[in-house]
Amino acid sequence: MSATPESSSRPTVTEREARQVAEAAREQDWRKPSFAKELFLGRFRLDLIHPHPLPAGEDAERGEAFLAKLRDFCETRIDGALIDREARIPDEVVTGLKELGAFGMKIDTKYGGLGLTQVYYNKALALVGSASPAIGALLSAHQSIGVPQPLKMFGSQEQKDTFLPRCARTDISAFLLTEPDVGSDPARLATTAVPDDGGTSRSSGAESGGFYVLDGVKLWTTNGVVADLLVVMARVPKSEGHRGGITAFVVEADSEGITVENRNAFMGLRGLENGVTRFHRVRVPAAHRIGEEGQGLKIALTTLNTGRLSLPAMCVGAGKWCLKIAREWSAAREQWGKPVALHEAVGSKIAFIAATTFALEAVLDLSSQMADENRNDIRIEAALAKLYGSEMAWLMADELVQIRGGRGFETADSLRERGERAVPAEQILRDLRINRIFEGSTEIMHLLIAREAVDAHLSVAGDLIDPEKTLGDKARAGANAGLFYAKWLPKLVAGPGQLPGTYGEFKHGIDLSPHLRYVERAARRLARSTFYAMSRWQGRMETKQGFLGRIVDIGAELFAMSAACVRAELLRTRGENGREAYQLADAFCRQSRVRVEELFGRLWTNTDDVDRRVVKGVLSGTYTWLEQGVVDPSGDGPWIADAAPGPSSRKNRHRPIR
Repeated sequence: MSATPESSSRPTVTEREARQVAEAAREQDWRKPSFAKELFLGRFRLDLIHPHPLPAGEDAERGEAFLAKLRDFCETRIDGALIDREARIPDEVVTGLKELGAFGMKIDTKYGGLGLTQVYYNKALALVGSASPAIGALLSAHQSIGVPQPLKMFGSQEQKDTFLPRCARTDISAFLLTEPDVGSDPARLATTAVPDDGGTSRSSGAESGGFYVLDGVKLWTTNGVVADLLVVMARVPKSEGHRGGITAFVVEADSEGITVENRNAFMGLRGLENGVTRFHRVRVPAAHRIGEEGQGLKIALTTLNTGRLSLPAMCVGAGKWCLKIAREWSAAREQWGKPVALHEAVGSKIAFIAATTFALEAVLDLSSQMADENRNDIRIEAALAKLYGSEMAWLMADELVQIRGGRGFETADSLRERGERAVPAEQILRDLRINRIFEGSTEIMHLLIAREAVDAHLSVAGDLIDPEKTLGDKARAGANAGLFYAKWLPKLVAGPGQLPGTYGEFKHGIDLSPHLRYVERAARRLARSTFYAMSRWQGRMETKQGFLGRIVDIGAELFAMSAACVRAELLRTRGENGREAYQLADAFCRQSRVRVEELFGRLWTNTDDVDRRVVKGVLSGTYTWLEQGVVDPSGDGPWIADAAPGPSSRKNRHRPIR
């Protein structure tokens, strides 16, 4: 009889230990400037993003040439409706993408890839994702978090020479971190990689001999069903010659002992090859370990700093499509003697979609170009792009369904069968929903960004609120904090946002300078609010997740407003729809300012305390009477499947595409 989840070998960790694991994995230093970090500190560093950075001419030429080929492929070879209907991307489509080079977009040309910049990689994902979001996810998971990106940043030269040419043209890769009982808390990771050094004890790197033996179960392995290569995160036990810890490995997907036990099905992204993968005594050469033992989480998080930009890229593509359908439909559909677009209730939705799409593209292109230039630290910008893009794209798709009315709820196949244009509005709503969960849920992104946003405070005053620090440590921290805040706080009182003529270069017919002055004032207000909260709650600050989420959401809006204005000015100077860009930037900033003011109000006037009391009542069973009068169709079974290590008893569903 298999063990229950409670009796398995899953590590038991305290809340503090879990935080320590996460803290050790994050990048500790800020070696480069960060616009978003400065923004949260109350410093509006417009000089870091304006003038808008641009790609090199040859990069743009190469990128545009590939986009032209990809567009032709999308229009002639991809049937998104078929993929959604049959819940599978046809093998010939995957093969065609390989031949096109789409699996090597981010891989250097010396390894057989296309060597596209982040900007053009994201444009490609937006394009192919508009044809089929499932294909966008396939390509993104392969290149953004699969084997190519961690090897590019942390792999040995031997590993790059061995695996990158395969990833560029023939092999599909997947990233395996999540487990049935482990999501955003990797401290509880149960998959193990036990060293088998063949009689020696070494941990010096890829040049060492021996193997690791992997055991465990991984859940939601995007691309895992069809993958040829896997990046697997596993815990190496500490032993003589092995410092241990969560470690990253490149694993051949057809290795003995690997079983894809299930191909998971979802409400959206129905062509996604996502499964459950079991490892039973899988031998992995030590030469396939990425980096050192214990560096796995740092590798994963660092990879995601730019890898997260792939998701908002597809959100931008979704916004563009929503705008196109909203425009065409609301001009054709008439109610009460005029097109529905001219009714204010509908028109406001269209204006929201148009302005938000412009801002999302501004955030994406700015963050991507900064990633390409590598002059700035964009860990916060990329996280904000993911958070903001996923939330706003979902809202835009929801508004499109509402604009379409009953037809928005009807499937594309049903519309086609009765003679109307097959608009998959309900599908895009289904497909976009996962983006608020993928690669860090909205709630986790709030906490991750909040931690980075208050890093400067914790660096100087963290020991003051740490219960394990000595009185001497607290005294030194107090002295350091006093010096820091004596210099910092006075700068939050006044700034250029209070001077009427500031940012006057953004006035061309339409005046965007008031919005930038607002961003500067709001950034200082945001920093003051954060400081007050830290003074008020001190060590309990980390439990105030509602407050922290609103702080981050304000920062996201301010970043988006800044990006929108900078992009509008760029397009004006280049003669590319500058007047219209200014209109969209102005509309977005006005809409965003309304949201920001609401968020500022909710920092201190909210229902957080009463919500916590209600939650305690729900969990204690106080309100079970409220659940009466319904039936539960869920059926029986455990909430979390057993992930105890051992051999698989299921058919292997691994299906490599050749």
